[in-house]
Amino acid sequence: MNAARLIWDRFEEGFIVFLLAVMTLVTFVYVIFNNFYTFFYAVGAYFSESSEGVSEFFYTIGDFILDIVQTMTWSNALTKALFAWLIFFGLAYGVRIGGHIGVDALVKLASRPVQRIIAIVACVVSLAYAGLLSVASFEWVSTLMEVSIGADDLAQFGIKQWYIGAIVPFGFALVFIRFFEILVRIIRHQQVGLGLADEAADAMKLSETEESKK
Repeated sequence: MNAARLIWDRFEEGFIVFLLAVMTLVTFVYVIFNNFYTFFYAVGAYFSESSEGVSEFFYTIGDFILDIVQTMTWSNALTKALFAWLIFFGLAYGVRIGGHIGVDALVKLASRPVQRIIAIVACVVSLAYAGLLSVASFEWVSTLMEVSIGADDLAQFGIKQWYIGAIVPFGFALVFIRFFEILVRIIRHQQVGLGLADEAADAMKLSETEESKK
């Protein structure tokens, strides 16, 4: 069980890195091509009076790159789709690492038993929210599957809208699982709160570290 969990955790991290890398690469290639053809046009213009053959050669390369840019309308759509996957896949990852910001200054003033009860209620509400959105979004994706509409600017590659939308119910299902795990740990007295990020506490720790270095 621990081995399977470790594999999934590593896959989760690797998949997020993969999405970020592909988004960055696609955007980088598009920006390079979108600005590179002007260089060949400029060089072609420079040789236009002295050597017509050389000038035509650079103009041809510039035209070729410009044609590539004009056919890369899919790059923006792909980046948006990958960003959507990053958001909804990253929701559960944020819960796992405590990356979401917790607004619980007043809660921490209460006793630990009261904090535990509040955390249980918060978990139940979060589970209800994640479960509701997971079911609702699954019905939405099922409708997209039935109509089988191609994704904007990506249909040429056989990509359907439901391919992109499928991450929504999947992501909320993962969030449901993560909050259920937190709820179990709270009930077993292995955890008090939701384990969310505490910016105030982090700032205090950073301040104490800087003071100790002086």
